[in-house]
Amino acid sequence: MELNEKGYYFAVLVFGLYAAVSLQKAVRDKEEDIPVSGIYYGLSWFAVMIAISLMAIGLYNAGSIILSEKGFYGMSFVLSLFASITIQKISGILN
Repeated sequence: MELNEKGYYFAVLVFGLYAAVSLQKAVRDKEEDIPVSGIYYGLSWFAVMIAISLMAIGLYNAGSIILSEKGFYGMSFVLSLFASITIQKISGILN
């Protein structure tokens, strides 16, 4: 894989992690009756969907990666998003 491809996947990963944490915080604040603007809540959902779409499109168009590697990268991305949300939930419970 070329360096520019690695950079693309890293940027999408960081964007996705930030979007997932932001969305989880917005959802938690809404549940705790802390005011959250509708625009921020909607943008958080939109950012998560864009990150997932960018990863899917990038993996679909990657010609130099075999199918098993594409599946590995896709599952790693989704599990990283899940882990970031889980860590936020656990830290909220412990505090």
